[in-house]
Amino acid sequence: MLKARVLTALALLAIFLPVLWFAPLIWLGVLMAVVITLAAWEWWRLLFPQNPKRAVSYAGLCLLSLSAWFMYAGMQAIQVLLWFTLAFWLLVVPVLMSRALDLNMQFWRWPLAIAGLFILPACWFALMHLRAISMTLFLSVLVLVWAADIGAYFAGKTFGKHKLAIRLSPGKSIEGAIGGCLLVLLIAILGSSYFSDFELFQHNFFDLIQGKLGWAGMLALTVLLVAMSIQGDLFESQLKRIAGVKDSSALLPGHGGFLDRIDALLPVLPLAGLIVALIA
Repeated sequence: MLKARVLTALALLAIFLPVLWFAPLIWLGVLMAVVITLAAWEWWRLLFPQNPKRAVSYAGLCLLSLSAWFMYAGMQAIQVLLWFTLAFWLLVVPVLMSRALDLNMQFWRWPLAIAGLFILPACWFALMHLRAISMTLFLSVLVLVWAADIGAYFAGKTFGKHKLAIRLSPGKSIEGAIGGCLLVLLIAILGSSYFSDFELFQHNFFDLIQGKLGWAGMLALTVLLVAMSIQGDLFESQLKRIAGVKDSSALLPGHGGFLDRIDALLPVLPLAGLIVALIA
């Protein structure tokens, strides 16, 4: 398992890093569109585990949705898409998560399938918007999500005693969530002060927010983004447990599926993209 995990990670980096650093922006868009399409395929399979054959058609429909928004929608329409996605994560998902494993999927399967045609493309647009502005801005948002996950893992392993959401993800603890949040806050403070003096790290996400909204605004939004990254992870765990599967798919040996890798990004990227669009 560890060998497969390492080899898969190296293969993904060998594809992702050259495209990210050296290829024209359009190639990153194509690569991320492939990821979103495969995630859509997995999204359908979680919602309709008894009817997996239609997952290919659904993935194609999601790609068509993304393409239509890309070709025909202006920036204002894209912002509406991001606002819709943010409302989904802030208003709808908490209600669904409150039902835990008792969620009535007979009712929610199709509404969630329709929502997926919007929230998955919204993630793509937010990601591309951040990258189009600057590499530093793009990477600093990814660092926020990665640091929240890494901090939660080690803090949970060391101090975890109280379960965060035992029916959704038994391995996650309140102490882990706090540890992840504290690590991100430390990075945010350094990114807005010490690292902002270095040219390579100038105009990072935290520095941008702090410059526009002050320290209180930056720290509050950072905590909100960390909370949403946890929410994305827990919501996918809820769907997997209801579907009776461990991973969203086996497309990435040792890692599960693409949805497993981007679940925390799905709510974070649209919010980060909206913040930047509104204050930049």
